[in-house]
Amino acid sequence: MTTLTGRFTLPAPRERALHFFTPLGEKEWAAGWDPVFPSAEGETVFQTSHGHHKTTWVVVDRNPGHRIRYARVAHGMTAGTVEVTLEDRGGASEITVTYELTALGEQGRAHLAEFAKGYDAYLRSWQQAITSVLP
Repeated sequence: MTTLTGRFTLPAPRERALHFFTPLGEKEWAAGWDPVFPSAEGETVFQTSHGHHKTTWVVVDRNPGHRIRYARVAHGMTAGTVEVTLEDRGGASEITVTYELTALGEQGRAHLAEFAKGYDAYLRSWQQAITSVLP
C-alpha cells in the first residue's frame, strides 16, 4: 500500500471549502471531472472516467464541514481510500488530503510510482484551481 499525505490552505471557511471536495463540487474546478451517478438515490456512489480508466467511488464517511472519505477502485489500476479533512485557520481552511492506494498489478504499480513523484504538485494544482473559482 502507498500512503500519500499533503496539505494546503484555501481562503474560505471550512464549511464552504468542503463543498469543493464533493462529487458535484469538484466539477466547479477540476477539468474533466464528470461524475456519473448510477442511482437516483444520491451522491454516495458514483463513477468517473479519465482516459481509458474508469473509477468507482463510494462515500464511506463524512462529517459535514470537517471531513469526507471515499473508497475508490480505478479498475485494473489501484484501489484504496481518499480522505479530505479541513481545519479552521482564522477564516481560511487548512486542507489535508490522504490517498491510501494499493496497486492492482504491474500497470498500477507504475502508475502509483509516478503519482507519488508528482503528489505535491498535484495538490498545488488543486489549491490553485479551487482558489480561482472562489468568489
